[in-house]
Amino acid sequence: MSGTEPSMQIDTDARTYRYYRHAVEKHWDPHEIDLAADREALADLDDVGFEGLKRALALFGAGEDAVAEDLAPLSVVLDDFEDQLFITTQLYEEAKHADFFDRYWREVIHPAEDDRGAERSSPADERWFSDEYDELFERNERAMARLLDDDTPENRAKAYSHYHMTVEGILAQTGYYGLTRQFDTDTYPDVPHLPGLVEGLTSIRSDEGRHVGFGMAKLKELVESERVDPSVIEDTVGELLPLVQASIPDYESDEPGIEPNELVEYATSKHGQRMQQITAANDSIPDVDELTALGD
Repeated sequence: MSGTEPSMQIDTDARTYRYYRHAVEKHWDPHEIDLAADREALADLDDVGFEGLKRALALFGAGEDAVAEDLAPLSVVLDDFEDQLFITTQLYEEAKHADFFDRYWREVIHPAEDDRGAERSSPADERWFSDEYDELFERNERAMARLLDDDTPENRAKAYSHYHMTVEGILAQTGYYGLTRQFDTDTYPDVPHLPGLVEGLTSIRSDEGRHVGFGMAKLKELVESERVDPSVIEDTVGELLPLVQASIPDYESDEPGIEPNELVEYATSKHGQRMQQITAANDSIPDVDELTALGD
């Protein structure tokens, strides 16, 4: 740097800088979560329920792997240094999420399979993933990669709509909400309690709330500046919703638990709130503490 160039000055009032600081302050380590009780509790889960749990974990784990890889183009094209600071935390957190699911499979699922006399499975086995699931993440990858060749406001809006609004905001957050409620003692006492899984998912959900909030904030900037029409967001998410719905497997179990209609209502309500906050001039994006709170 020459003597005439200004030094880097961070705008500490910027929303995305506050998101970055929030991520730093809320750090957690996936290897500090105690999984011993989960290994014992899985003995009480019926075979169909166990298969459903494995499928859900495989889908979430693969999704975290994919988004950790696909987010990189956004970190290249963002102009504001505060945005870049935040994206470094998101990349780091997506890696932590992938690490948690990998550890859970090795330290909980494999021992449970051994106890049942079953062959050890892999979370990467193709049997867990539908064509629609693969297509959803392929579209997400293409939307992000397009920014490297054609970084327009509309393409940014589509990338945020793919990644933050749909993959994270609808698929991941709804799935994590359902899985947390399913295996939390306070919600369904008759379902085996998996405290390690619930603790990990609670931390992941908090991270994802911050990630979704970042995407919402960037979309609101694009809408308020009239660089992008709100219909671009709605149309993009609308095109992806059938893939999201088809990506969620249906399975029957004798165990009580969360009903599919509750998840649909949750996803619909959350998406409606977010679109209102993005597009309404008299509405605003929630504070980062609200975005990461899990009171719902």
